[in-house]
Amino acid sequence: MKKILVTGGAGFIGRWVVKKLLDDGHKVWVLDDLSNGREVNIKEFFEYDGLVKFIAGDIKDVGLLETLFGEKFDICYHLGASINVQDSIDDPRTTFENDAVGTFNVLEQAKKHDTKVVFMSTCMVYDKALGEMGIDENHPTKPASPYAGSKISAENMVLSYFYAYGMPTVVIRPFNTYGPYQKTGGEGGVVAVFIKRKLNGESLNIYGDGTQTRDLLYVEDCARFVVESGYSDKVNGHIINAGLGKDISINELAKLIIQDDSKIKHVKHIHPQSEIAKLLCNYNKAKQLLGWEPRVALEEGVKRTEEWIKSTNLI
Repeated sequence: MKKILVTGGAGFIGRWVVKKLLDDGHKVWVLDDLSNGREVNIKEFFEYDGLVKFIAGDIKDVGLLETLFGEKFDICYHLGASINVQDSIDDPRTTFENDAVGTFNVLEQAKKHDTKVVFMSTCMVYDKALGEMGIDENHPTKPASPYAGSKISAENMVLSYFYAYGMPTVVIRPFNTYGPYQKTGGEGGVVAVFIKRKLNGESLNIYGDGTQTRDLLYVEDCARFVVESGYSDKVNGHIINAGLGKDISINELAKLIIQDDSKIKHVKHIHPQSEIAKLLCNYNKAKQLLGWEPRVALEEGVKRTEEWIKSTNLI
């Protein structure tokens, strides 16, 4: 049994990471300020015989982190962040302070206590994919939003602690993750938003011309990738992608979900300057170093997500 901290553990992906860690027999502390996450996401885990402890708090609170890291964690999965592209454009300071400064605060405490840090970055740091080989970890980056810029800044700090101090760290870049427990409003995720609008009898609104593509990764595949990055020493000091390895245009995704062209509308893009025209993941490095591959096809993942949204009134 390891002692593990998950920042942002009450969020969408964080919730599934916590579940995977518990299923693997570890003791988990969840730190979340609930600005994006929800305590209800992890409520069921409070019944795991005291194996989960929830702390409502902020990664910018250095005093809180000092106290918390006194638990001497084996691994910190650092998922806590501002994640909304439009919010980062409107208010870049908040995103930078959460994503870059907050990450620095976590690194400093992890260094004191020999804690491995798994840093959750994003595919949004990349420039568009060219051709069908997909985006590998050597693909050019392009900080087209303050969100992407803040994540790249944090990535570099995370890797600097590996090189400067020999501290075990890894940067992970999952592609567009979707599935149960994702929010269905705002920028909650295109799959969840489209399914919810379909179930409500509303049209699916597509930003721009809809030819932009996404590589959609089912959340349980993502959580398995995140967790296994923490278990493996082979990935220390590396940047690693995870995705489905197939992309789909937003137009085709809308048709897959609603199967009624009359219910699909194109609307003015809210941040066209930060749009990435083609996102397609090359996950060969994750396969080589972790033995990781996605297991859930898009059609199956969409089906599971729709069934979950139908079954709950939590959203």
